[in-house]
Amino acid sequence: MTSASREKKERSWFKEEFGNPERRTAYYMVLPSLLIIVVIAFFPILYGVVLSFTDSTVTAFGSFVGLENYVEMFQDPDFLVGFSNTVIFTVVSVTLEFIFGLGIALAVNRAFRGRGLVRAAILVPWAFPTVISAVMWRLMFQPGIGIFQYVAESIGIISGPVLSDPTLLLIAAILIDVWKTTPFMALLLLAGLQVIPGEVYEAARVDGANVYQRFFRITLPLLKGAILVAVLFRTLDAYRVYDLFYAFGAKELQSLSTFVYEGVRISQLQFGPGNAAAVFIFVTSFLIALFFIKALGMRTSTEE
Repeated sequence: MTSASREKKERSWFKEEFGNPERRTAYYMVLPSLLIIVVIAFFPILYGVVLSFTDSTVTAFGSFVGLENYVEMFQDPDFLVGFSNTVIFTVVSVTLEFIFGLGIALAVNRAFRGRGLVRAAILVPWAFPTVISAVMWRLMFQPGIGIFQYVAESIGIISGPVLSDPTLLLIAAILIDVWKTTPFMALLLLAGLQVIPGEVYEAARVDGANVYQRFFRITLPLLKGAILVAVLFRTLDAYRVYDLFYAFGAKELQSLSTFVYEGVRISQLQFGPGNAAAVFIFVTSFLIALFFIKALGMRTSTEE
């Protein structure tokens, strides 16, 4: 579609929407709620951006320092460790959750005896609050009493306590997150699978398509919207991880969100660097969302 035709379509859409008295009245009725949401949602963001360019503390609004807070942030070893941990955690956990979640969704989408019970059982890990899950798994990794610590040492996977090794802590946190949130991924993908018409698969079978052809040429393309929603939600959720790292790592496992907390908490009085890190998380999260929408976003039927 050319830019001229797209602009013409946008003008016709605007005229159709606001030229209709009923639709125009509906927009007027929704406008006050939208204004309230904009004020509540965007004022803290704008205020955080302003603070990130100052040397403010909890007691006083500081002077303008430009990009000094951002330069200091990127030179901070704790920030670099938290950033690398967050990226590794997000990429690995979301990838594993998508693979396992898709497999579970394909399995429970089939008709079999006790399917409802299986679906309910799958959601049990997701029902646990994150902090409860983190504490529960931390106990299972405790030296001397933890079952996973004992088994891992017995079969020779590790030679020391998991909870005292930053690398093992990160790996364990990824496993915990996969255990807890794979059901959420499976639930979203299952919802997408159930709206795919069965007649499409029947026609493919008649045409001689095998299982792999039906999966890659029918299931995945028609599941594109559900994959976008599931992967985007989980990526943004994993990228801002805080409670799992804080409860399971006992302040030994750093992420971007824990770095922000350490910067803005009252005892540190570092609102400038802390808000710079918060703005960094917001901007990068927005870019991640744009990437997924561009990479996996579906065109509208009119554009097709």
